[in-house]
Amino acid sequence: MNNIAAMRKAIEIFQSYGIPLTGKQKAANFYCDLRMDKIFVSGLIFELEHELNKELEDDKVARIQTPSELIYTLLKAS
Repeated sequence: MNNIAAMRKAIEIFQSYGIPLTGKQKAANFYCDLRMDKIFVSGLIFELEHELNKELEDDKVARIQTPSELIYTLLKAS
């Protein structure tokens, strides 16, 4: 899957969670700014991993705090 197709899928998934990826929202902290519970963040990450056929290491997942970090990490993962 190329990066453009992966980005489109990721954007759709983020929108289904009500997270716009425009402006300052892409750098908003999941927990403080977006007030998401850890279980919803885990669900978002799981769904993105599933749709993009990628798997992130647990230590990387624990450090992800913003949508832009998550997208960067997923697209960088091989």
